[in-house]
Amino acid sequence: MCGRFTFEHEWPAFLDLYELSAEERGRNTQARFNIAPTQDVLIVHNNADGHQMAETARWWLVPFWAKELPKGAMFNARIETIGTSPAFRDAFKSKRCLIPADGFYEWTFNQDDGKKDPWLIYQPGGAPFSFAGLWAHNEKLGITSCTIVTMPAGDPMTRLHDRQPAILDPAAYQEWLNPSTSGAQAKELLQKQNLDGALEFHRVSRDVNSSRFQGKPDVNPL
Repeated sequence: MCGRFTFEHEWPAFLDLYELSAEERGRNTQARFNIAPTQDVLIVHNNADGHQMAETARWWLVPFWAKELPKGAMFNARIETIGTSPAFRDAFKSKRCLIPADGFYEWTFNQDDGKKDPWLIYQPGGAPFSFAGLWAHNEKLGITSCTIVTMPAGDPMTRLHDRQPAILDPAAYQEWLNPSTSGAQAKELLQKQNLDGALEFHRVSRDVNSSRFQGKPDVNPL
């Protein structure tokens, strides 16, 4: 799963990943160290003309047909059911997106004190990347929203958890965003063109266990 992530780099660090207009490339951002579900995040998706654009979305998918905010956990979409689940199948078919990030957190149980230890997980060198995501716009509620696609964990994430977010290889971005890419092709991209095998991680302070904590956590080596 993926329930918290980071966006420490300023926006210019992400620009080589996307094909955005000059206006989009001038966006201002601030460092965020503990982004939680229901907060606003940036997403990149194709507009009606097929060109990439960035906009703000609520991290907790609200399907276009929903009459009220969903009560279920809609911040992650499982790869196994994104093509069949009523909550995600429409977005998976035509509204796939990228969610810029540079790290995410996972927790392990500490047998010594019965509490959970957070781990910061990232690409080598802390390089910026994109989660594979889905987005929706609900006209009735006036909400644009998104969710992060998750899949069974591979090495090295299996040391921490049995699931992980799908981090797409930039070479797959255009095909992932293109609504003409079939569901089967999109799933193949998630499984074969991802960067999840290059992940690194280290333990950080338990400050981030609270979503209210917004500072940068200290490194907490074993």
